[in-house]
Amino acid sequence: MARLRGSSGFTLLELLVVLALLAIVVGTVTLAIRDPSATQLEREAERLSALLESARAEGRALGLTVRWQPVRLEGEGGTQDFRFIGLPDTLHLPTRWLNADVRADIVGAPTLQLGPDPIIGPQRLTLSLGDRRITLATDGLQPFAIVSSEVPRE
Repeated sequence: MARLRGSSGFTLLELLVVLALLAIVVGTVTLAIRDPSATQLEREAERLSALLESARAEGRALGLTVRWQPVRLEGEGGTQDFRFIGLPDTLHLPTRWLNADVRADIVGAPTLQLGPDPIIGPQRLTLSLGDRRITLATDGLQPFAIVSSEVPRE
């Protein structure tokens, strides 16, 4: 009995390689079409967390009472920025959001207390952009970090 030469078909290995490539492409496309407002809000939260820890370290190092406060600006369409209170004028930390539509609400207080004590009380604030929310918090000993992220339900 003669064997067929040049039989047409795919080997199992060739099919697995094609499926793996398709999985990689689908994963990449899924990440690429992520909601831009969620990405912007996460970036703002990470940036603010780093700024708060920087101001907290400066307050401890210099023995200064440092606070952080969101500020509503009049005459600019009601936009909101923020400020650090108690830092020396020579230290220039940012005071504006990367996205002007971001809002911050401190839970239970008008300001966040960042220094001079190395251990501060537990504090929490919520950042919002449109219908998305991210909460930053500290237990007073650990750095500020993202503790929850709310995605709107459809």
